[in-house]
Amino acid sequence: MKGIIGKKIGMTSIFDPSGKQTACTIIEAGPCVVTQVKTQESDGYNALQLSFGDKKEKHSLKSETNHFAKAQTSVKKFSKEFREFSVEKNIGETITVDIFAEGDTVDVVGTSKGKGFQGVVKRHGFHGVGGQSHGQHDRSRAAGSIGNSSDASRVMKGMKMGGRMGNDRVKLKGLKVIKIFPEKNYLLVSGSIPGFNGSIVLIQK
Repeated sequence: MKGIIGKKIGMTSIFDPSGKQTACTIIEAGPCVVTQVKTQESDGYNALQLSFGDKKEKHSLKSETNHFAKAQTSVKKFSKEFREFSVEKNIGETITVDIFAEGDTVDVVGTSKGKGFQGVVKRHGFHGVGGQSHGQHDRSRAAGSIGNSSDASRVMKGMKMGGRMGNDRVKLKGLKVIKIFPEKNYLLVSGSIPGFNGSIVLIQK
């Protein structure tokens, strides 16, 4: 499996030769530095640790500085392991968008936007209780009954109620690489991906 760490830049749309418009997301994919190589003999599995984004040394721990010094690179903000990496790389080498090609199918992992504490209408799609008649006040978006008088006198596990919404890890599968800009390390991926502009995403082939 190939992969790279990237940053969501924003969205745009392009037209293919037939004139069809396709919405796509711009991702700054890498360059990532190989900061650790794990093998079956030393760690029990094969993986590459990739790191992305520079971090000020004055904000870094001594352990972080020493770890990245082994790869002869500056301290990075984000690190991620990719198991069974299909490209042979040594510690200190760089991985760029060149590992992808236009037309490839990729999976993108990101963190969805946080919505805060939301009610059941927005969080679960409830229709609300009653109508907008006189004397209803604020009951139209209420959850309604959450218990059962004929069963146990408690609220069952998994009951859909208000609570925190968003800020979840989301994986989108089967997205297509529309275009690659190697000079800027940009990938154009079909459709929208989770997260706000500037958020970190993982692109896996």
